[in-house]
Parts: sequence; structure tokens; C-alpha cells
Amino acid sequence: MVSNTNSLSKDIEDELIEPQLNILLTTDEDDLRPVYISGNFNNWHTQDSHFMMEKIGNGLYHYKFSNDFVYPEELLYKFTKGDWSEVEIDKYGNRTPNRVCNQNSGVRKEHVDKWRRNWLPFKPNFLPKVHLISEEFEIPQLNKTRRVWALLPHDYDSSNEHYPVMYLQDAQNLFNENAQYGNWEIDKKLAVMAEYNIGKIIIIAIEHAEQDRIKEYNVGNTILGVGQGKKYIRFITDTLKPFVDKQFRTKSDRENTGIGGSSMGGLVSIFSGIMYPEVYGKLMIFSPSLWVIPKMDFSSADFSEPGDTKIYLYAGGDESATMIDHVKKFKKRMIKNEFVSNKMKINLSINMLGKHNETYWSDEFPKAIEWLFFNTKDN
Repeated sequence: MVSNTNSLSKDIEDELIEPQLNILLTTDEDDLRPVYISGNFNNWHTQDSHFMMEKIGNGLYHYKFSNDFVYPEELLYKFTKGDWSEVEIDKYGNRTPNRVCNQNSGVRKEHVDKWRRNWLPFKPNFLPKVHLISEEFEIPQLNKTRRVWALLPHDYDSSNEHYPVMYLQDAQNLFNENAQYGNWEIDKKLAVMAEYNIGKIIIIAIEHAEQDRIKEYNVGNTILGVGQGKKYIRFITDTLKPFVDKQFRTKSDRENTGIGGSSMGGLVSIFSGIMYPEVYGKLMIFSPSLWVIPKMDFSSADFSEPGDTKIYLYAGGDESATMIDHVKKFKKRMIKNEFVSNKMKINLSINMLGKHNETYWSDEFPKAIEWLFFNTKDN
């Protein structure tokens, strides 16, 4: 198989000798995903249509730089299948160093052994430290207790760093291998992010209230009846966050504090941002249950805090007949106020094949964390 590919690439190589630089890529693993070149010439954009390689055979790709391409002094690049979650890796599953090229013409042959899929595989030594804060953390606002977890950076104990914090709902489904419907695998995703030096963060995971989950995440009087959401949000903001900031080395300002969740957990996270914009500068909203409040009005929301509010909004096209329409209307309503639109950045991510489950939220999690906290580009 390899020898046939090498023979084929030699034939094509002879045809590609031109003044422009040609990259000829062979790979042992191939599928229907396109291959892109990402590098220091396009701000490492992973899905740049101008740098998508042409598939010319099984496991064989080609890209010819244009005549007007301006070569950097040293060309640095990697191959991806369209995202850092699908970047090239070596045959042992290790990250690969940036490729370096100093030629501006001729044929350059490259080879990829394997590709990541959904950020995996991961390296165990980069896994976050999972710390049980309490089996029965008191929620005075609801007269209840709850299990709360902290996922700390893998080198937390040997570091003096302070970290941003993301508060997430539904802890039972975030990193529990025995979760009934699967889990987000955030521990594994954080391990890969740490390996790639994307950024380190503390995750505070709050378990849901089992049979009272819907009631606790429901804010106000909605289609589902009268909820306890406002009291729950006050618990996270007024009780849990001060404890976390005292217990761990956090960056406690709004620019470094986020809240998020999926489905009803996404809905209560939206209201957390509306009620406390001075506390939460980042919102991670996956597949929110906006149908619960079809006429949600944001005209009175005050996001005039110093600094921007960033919202990563995700929806799947195979979730329900109305999900895509609801999230698009949500985005439009959020930025309807001209002042607010200048202070708010919303990244709307839609996967038309996405279903309403943990597998798809797992795939979005590292993308959302990177964009919310560690992406300094204005996008």
C-alpha cells in the first residue's frame, strides 16, 4: 500500500515541477475529510479555503502556492482536517512540531501518519486534577446541598499561576465515564489543550438536582411552570464563586469568569449572564432550551460593563425542527441594542449534523474554551 502510494507520488512529482512551491502530501490514514494547510502565512487558520489541498489519489494530496503568494522568511505550517481537533499527529499519537520550509519553488514531499479525531487521543500526564470540593456543598438559597467538583490544571500543585474559571452545569455528564448518556470528556479535552499550550483553566462543575433539575434550571414563570433558577443563579454567584476564589488561585474578574451548560443548563447560564453581567464576561451556551421562553426579551439586559461580553453559542441541525431558528433569533435579539452590539462578541457555531447529546457538546467544548478565554484575535 505504501509502496504504491510512493510510486504514484513520484509520477505526480515529475509533473509538478514548476517555479511555484508545490507540497505533495501522503498519509497512511485517509477519509472523506478535506485537508488544509495552516501556518504563519494565514494566522494559523485551520479551515482556510485558499489553502485546501487537492485530493489526487487515495492518501495523496497536492497544493501549489499561487504566483502572487508572499513567502514569509521561514514557512511554518501544519496539516489539519479542518480544525485543531483534527490536526496531524505521529504514529504514536503524539503532537507533531511545526513543519518548516525555506524553499519557494519545486516539490516538497510531506507525510502524515495519523490524524486526531474529536481532539483525541490524549496524554494521561496532562489530565487535570479532579478535586471533589464537597459531597454536600450547602445551597442556602434553596435549602439544599450539592456535590461540586473542581478540575484543576495538571500542574496546579507545582505552579504559582492564577487561572480563569468556567462554571459548568450538569457535572454528572462532564467527565463521568459511567454517565447514562455519555459524557463531554472535558478532562481528556483539557489534557489535549494543555499539551498544545492553548491555555490553562479551572473548571467548577456543579451536579444537577436529579429529579428537580428542570425546576432548578428554569428561570421565572415559563412554559414549564414556576422555576427556581434565580435562586440557583444567586447560589453560584453569591455563595459558590466567593468560596472558589478564596480556596483556589483564580483570576476572579469578569474577563476571566465564565458560566455555561447545555440544554436547560445552557438556558440558566444565559440568565446568569443577564442577571450578573458584572460577574460573568464569558458565556458558553450549547443547544439552549429557548423554546421554554419563546418570547424572551433582552431589551432590559444591561451589558454595559467595562470590557466585552463573549458568548459562544452552539446548535445542532439534527436536534429539533426549531433549534437553529431559535439560536439565530437569540443572537439577533442579543445584539439588537446598538450599544450592546459594540460591547458583545457572539460566535455562532452550527453543526447541521449535530444531535442533542453529549458527543456533539464534547466536540464543541475545547473550541468554545479556546475562543472565549485564549483567542486574542478579534473574531
